[in-house]
Amino acid sequence: MSIRPFVKEDIQPLTDILRATDVFREEEIAVAVELMEIVAEEPDQKDYIMYTYVDDGGHVRGYYCVGPTPMTQSTFDLYWIAVDPSLHGKGIGTELNRHCEELVRSRGGTLLIAETSSQPKYERTRAFYLRNHYHEASRIPDYYAPGDDLVVYTKHI
Repeated sequence: MSIRPFVKEDIQPLTDILRATDVFREEEIAVAVELMEIVAEEPDQKDYIMYTYVDDGGHVRGYYCVGPTPMTQSTFDLYWIAVDPSLHGKGIGTELNRHCEELVRSRGGTLLIAETSSQPKYERTRAFYLRNHYHEASRIPDYYAPGDDLVVYTKHI
């Protein structure tokens, strides 16, 4: 198993993984795919960095997308991190997160930001961030919709 740079051929299996998580709405998946297409088609862009987790058979099993936060000195946004749900609990997300942190550090980053929803279906996501030593930095009530707060996690690296 390894983590390698994202390639265009990863788009479909990653889209399938995002759908399989049964967490993301179709419009959220469309945004994720749009970012994948930007990374695949514009190799010189600097806004989004993606890495893919592949198993020993070369099958795509997860990924992350991170990028420098505009107008900050050393902050990065962790836009996406997703793992094939059949492999949840196997440490793949933690491995992807660790890789992401090392990448951010190597680029002078000192702070990671991750945003998610307060909805019950995101409980595993929130628990993941806490297990990986992120801290809930803020919560904006009714951000996404009434009763659906924006929860912001941060991690100094």
